Amino acid sequence: MSEAGAKAELVSEQVQGGGEAGGTPVPVLATPPVPDAAMEAVTSILGGVARELDVAKSQRVFTNRNLKMADVEIIGFDMDYTLAIYQQAELEKLSIECTLHKLVKRGYPDAILGLDYRPEWAIRGLVVDRKHGNVFKMDRHGHIGRCFHGHTELASDKRRELYLRERVRTSLPPYAWIDTLFALPEVVMYCALVEYQERATSGGPVDYDRLWQDIREAIDEAHRDESMKTRIKADIARYIVKDPYLAASLHKFRSSGKRLFLLTNSMWDYTDALMTYLLDDELPAYPSWRGYFDIVIVGGAKPKFFTDRDSFLELDAAGVSIGAPKGQLQRGRIYQGGNIVDFERLAGAGGDKVLYVGDHIYGDILRAKKSSVWRTCMIVQELEQELTTVAQHREEIARLAELDRRGQRLESELNYQQTLLKTLQKLADSDAPRLPGAPHLVLAPTDLEAAKKAAKASLDAVRGTLRETLAEFDTIALRVDQAFNRRWGALFKEGNENSRFGEQVEDYACLYTSRVSNFLAYSPLQYFRAPRDHMPHEYSTRD
Repeated sequence: MSEAGAKAELVSEQVQGGGEAGGTPVPVLATPPVPDAAMEAVTSILGGVARELDVAKSQRVFTNRNLKMADVEIIGFDMDYTLAIYQQAELEKLSIECTLHKLVKRGYPDAILGLDYRPEWAIRGLVVDRKHGNVFKMDRHGHIGRCFHGHTELASDKRRELYLRERVRTSLPPYAWIDTLFALPEVVMYCALVEYQERATSGGPVDYDRLWQDIREAIDEAHRDESMKTRIKADIARYIVKDPYLAASLHKFRSSGKRLFLLTNSMWDYTDALMTYLLDDELPAYPSWRGYFDIVIVGGAKPKFFTDRDSFLELDAAGVSIGAPKGQLQRGRIYQGGNIVDFERLAGAGGDKVLYVGDHIYGDILRAKKSSVWRTCMIVQELEQELTTVAQHREEIARLAELDRRGQRLESELNYQQTLLKTLQKLADSDAPRLPGAPHLVLAPTDLEAAKKAAKASLDAVRGTLRETLAEFDTIALRVDQAFNRRWGALFKEGNENSRFGEQVEDYACLYTSRVSNFLAYSPLQYFRAPRDHMPHEYSTRD
């Protein structure tokens, strides 16, 4: 029997078991027998549509806000870190190398070229304190859970002194919010150079703000003068991940009647080089990558694209401006700049009929959400590794949830036992101890002492069990936390709360996934449904 025929007869084990451990079984209708040839034809037509539970969790599309793909008319894509996924380690090495040489030209000593710059020292969602030379991570409430100065973690009393007296507003100076993968090398260099400059000044004052500004300007210069992009274009395979399913995913959208557009901040020469590498001749119907897109916009200058009114320019095949576009934005043309208002008018589509897919929480997602009613999908490249780590530590994570519930019950019991002991002590201290609700009964001193002794023993037992529970929780929590990142933990969590980064993904991205090709497993008309929200009072007190 063919593979297609076998799949038609087999019922997914995951579906029978609800997909996740402890899930409710999902009823599955029996599939009627279908000839192998017919099944293969149907499977081909469907393009490999699968049940979501049959899709590996690391390759699923996750939903924060209900979205009917049937209602979406036009889908837009960013390029860098969205359609073009970078080999992060190689890109960071290149970025650091180019930036350090720019810093040396600005007067920094050659010695900085030989410092230890480790990529794991940074993740997205960090905040740089340019005044004090610190880097910290926040939870969704703005609480700073961990903070480093250089490569040394700040003691809790120092962290409280700096950040817990007033609310930290990361949108204001002296803070810099790290929300793109492109920005991670900046943090890596900053941590190393903070320590280097402190050693160089023998503990004297260091202008941490100037240091950060120098790094930012140097890395911006490396991008602007093509130092980095020239090397990337010369060896694209070294720096860009070629996703074998990207072309089929874009074709599937087009085959369902969706129009596609590209909106990137990169300029034409770089865009053409990367997109040619990714898509040219990947499918017979598309000899050129431009065939996938109805509209191509380069140099979009996001987030300004969503907030300002810059005009569109049309470019020729060499990337030279030939003036303003005449009439509607047309297939086969190249455009630069522009703005969302003119785009909707000239593209003939707007509002919630547009789905925009990008990787930048501010430039692509937040501004699109605040400036329009476009639907949004965020590409979080790190999601695959995060979910792999979760799967590897599933038992420990389940144990943490169990210990957390036990700890809450024990703390409640501890409060009860403490109150009981205090009540008994008050009765013992009174001249005529009487039970509440039975004032005619006077308690004997020996009875009170026995009750106090029993209450004290119960209190000590609960306190001891709670101490053991919390100790086990802390040990496992640290082990799990360091499995994600030894310094910063999981991307989407900070302690028991969602991280600030996780909160922004939840607030501003209708959908999120690890790469564009994950849509290939779904119908182009998919109804993405978000899980039902719950407030604490909606959960059972026994949970």
